[in-house]
Amino acid sequence: MRITSSDWFGAHMLTPVLAEFAQRHPGVEVELLTSAIHYSLSRREADMAFRIRPFEEPDVVSRRLLHIEYGVYIRADLPRPVAGDGAGAALVTMDEAFSGMPDAVWLRKLLPNARVVSRSNNRDVQGRLCEQGVGVAVLPRPLGDALPGVDLIDLGEAPPGRDTWVGYHRDLKRLARLRALLDLVIERLAGVRER
Repeated sequence: MRITSSDWFGAHMLTPVLAEFAQRHPGVEVELLTSAIHYSLSRREADMAFRIRPFEEPDVVSRRLLHIEYGVYIRADLPRPVAGDGAGAALVTMDEAFSGMPDAVWLRKLLPNARVVSRSNNRDVQGRLCEQGVGVAVLPRPLGDALPGVDLIDLGEAPPGRDTWVGYHRDLKRLARLRALLDLVIERLAGVRER
C-alpha cells in the first residue's frame, strides 16, 4: 500500500502507527511518501493520502480525521517577543510559496516588527532551526512540544490550528489492508483531536 502525507505528519504522526501496523500485519508492505506534492488518488499515484484540505478529486472517499493545534515556540534561553510588536525578534516561518498559510499570516500579524531570518516549507526544519536558537517558530503542537530546550510561549492568542483529512479511492473501500490501516490510524490519532 502506498500512502502519502506532508513531511512532518508522516514522521511524527504516522510513523508510530505504521510501526504498530507492521507488527500486526507483517505480510503487508506499506510505502510512505512524504512530500508537499499532492499525489493523485484518482490516478492511483497513492492508495491513501493525508492532507490539510478537503479532497476535491472525483471518486475519492474522504473524511476529516483530526484537528491539530499549533503553538508558538522559542528556545528556552532566548528573550520572549512582545505581542503586537516583535521588535528585535527573529522569525522562522514558511517559505514564500507558503507565506499565505494561516499560521504564517498570523505570526506576521502578531509580531509585525520582527524580522524573518529563515524560511522553509518543512516543519521539521523550522523546528530544528527554532531548537538551535535561530528564532520564533509556529509549529504543530505534536512536533513543537517534543523539541528539547524549546518553550511554548503565549502571545495572547493561539495560532490557527489545522484540520487533517484522510482520503482514498472509492474502489479501495473494501480492501481489508486499507481498512485495517485506516482503523488503526483513527484509533491512535483520536487523542490528538482536542489537544
